[in-house]
Amino acid sequence: MYLTQSLHRNVQQQPDSPATIFGDRVRTHRESIDRVARLAGGLQGLGVGPGDRVAILSLNSDYFHEILCAIPWADGVIVPVNVRWSVSEIAYSLDEAEARTIVVDETFKGLVPALREAYGGLKNVIYCGEDAVPDDMLGFEELIDSSEPVEDAHRSGDDLAALFYTGGTTGTPKGVMLSHRNLMTSAIGASTSSWLPHRGRLLHAAPMFHLADLAAWTAGSALGNCHVMIPAFAPVVVLEAIAQHQVDAVLLVPTMIQMLVDDPHVGDYDLSSVTHVAYGASPISDALLGRARKAFPKAQFTQLYGMTELSPIATILPDVDHRDPKRSRSAGRAAPYSLVKIVDAEDNEVDRGVVGEICVSGDHVMLGYWKKPDETAHALRDGWMHTGDGGWMDEDGYVYIADRIKDMIITGGENVYSIEVENVIARHPSVAACAVIGVPDQDWGERVHAVVILVPDASLTIDELREHCRAQIAGYKCPRSLDIVEEFPMSGAGKILKRELRRQYDG
Repeated sequence: MYLTQSLHRNVQQQPDSPATIFGDRVRTHRESIDRVARLAGGLQGLGVGPGDRVAILSLNSDYFHEILCAIPWADGVIVPVNVRWSVSEIAYSLDEAEARTIVVDETFKGLVPALREAYGGLKNVIYCGEDAVPDDMLGFEELIDSSEPVEDAHRSGDDLAALFYTGGTTGTPKGVMLSHRNLMTSAIGASTSSWLPHRGRLLHAAPMFHLADLAAWTAGSALGNCHVMIPAFAPVVVLEAIAQHQVDAVLLVPTMIQMLVDDPHVGDYDLSSVTHVAYGASPISDALLGRARKAFPKAQFTQLYGMTELSPIATILPDVDHRDPKRSRSAGRAAPYSLVKIVDAEDNEVDRGVVGEICVSGDHVMLGYWKKPDETAHALRDGWMHTGDGGWMDEDGYVYIADRIKDMIITGGENVYSIEVENVIARHPSVAACAVIGVPDQDWGERVHAVVILVPDASLTIDELREHCRAQIAGYKCPRSLDIVEEFPMSGAGKILKRELRRQYDG
């Protein structure tokens, strides 16, 4: 199995159907595969050889799709760059990956001089912007036009496909090595749950550099979908794209769903074409799910839980389980190719209902961390990926996420899992979005602290919030303090950066 496999099948089965849509630009599968073969020839002409890393620093576009295909076609390895990173963070990843070639768009061309200064190994910069090509860069279109098509290298199986640098929630970035087998196992295996349509139109609103959306891209390609891209998530832009292009499917995170369904213009657009909404990164509250079902009346909702190291899907919660009050709070059951167990600190499997660390095994588990053998050995023990997530499993195999183990709050000797508290807070009518963290407390060691975004024109006090929570959870779990904010610090994948929320209380 390999990433470019679907290109050959789609050009064979539907050569003149749209492969990509970006604004007014539509390219068929026949056009797309020719451009990919020529772009791969251009990369090889620049010296990209077997296993060489090629980076991408760009917002979403059809160009992003083409370079994702062309790199493995040329026998290279993809290195997607987090678009929210600083120059020093980007340079760190390029240096560690030894990437000599990078593709940038107009949004990031201004960073190139600083990147060249910070990382002397950068040899080729390919510009995929819509305006004039800067003098010190190579033009994306010119490279395609001037290059002869080459044969697909058919890089496959356990060959390294991509380095995905983790970061934003866990500290120092690590390059996660994923093979073609890893990515295709997750993409095709998860497709058995019908989280994407066959030959539909898939909207890329989440960032394509992140594995969550790239997994949707991989699965969508395998199912013959047309990829509809918008540069970045913005509620009205998403709504317009869905209505204009009759989008069937979209992958989002709950914070994006919340912004969409609460946008004052949501009722102005026909969203009835959407039949599939997939989400990940965090659970969705019952209140938000209810609003989302009203906005997308024909859609089935699927939660996908996992992490970059798992390519990325480990468990799946299909739409039918969202309608069960108990199971809707879970992250679903192990995907068809995945094994999941819950273990204690000594890696012994615990009884059902007991909280421990979630561990996962299967062909979707990463090859390891790039140039980090010690961290690889710590994460991959006895064939199991130790996720660092706390959770428990019920008698039917449904996995319930408790918290990141390092994010668990210990207050007065009691363990508090922030997700449980967040689910309760989210049901308050004044709350649009929330996050719960532990902050230092002289009396309790840590106290439960809520950070909340309010719905328009609403108000909320800590006493009101505690009264609301006390009716549903134990008193020690209820927030003891409250911050009301306009927005959360977010990672490029749309996760709330609790580390940043806690930073003001450090020391």
